[in-house]
Amino acid sequence: IGHQWYWSYEYSDFNNVEFDSYMIPSKNLNNNNFRLLDVDNRIVLPINNQIRIMVTATDVIHSWTIPSLGVKVDANPGRLNQTNFFINRPGIFYGQCSEICWANHSFMPILIESILIMNFIDWINNYS
Repeated sequence: IGHQWYWSYEYSDFNNVEFDSYMIPSKNLNNNNFRLLDVDNRIVLPINNQIRIMVTATDVIHSWTIPSLGVKVDANPGRLNQTNFFINRPGIFYGQCSEICWANHSFMPILIESILIMNFIDWINNYS
């Protein structure tokens, strides 16, 4: 769910797995973070599984985009858009809102961590 100026995520196949994801401010970055790209809560997804995402917005038009995965889905208030994608390797994938949605649109990064299915199940079971 796109908001000005962050993303919310809900894992609809699991109970109570939902969170907001904000860009880490420059003053809070450590040496391992990328400025304007790292977030406080990343999306965790399993590799070698078909992933379906549904995207919407609460305020203005946004666009959920991960260029290295070839994924771009517009987020429109009052509309639910969806797409499928497949991640075939573990890693970190960065994206951003690619719709000019007012002044701070460049401060809406997206970060996906793709992991093995066994590790994903552990992550889900330990999520609190």
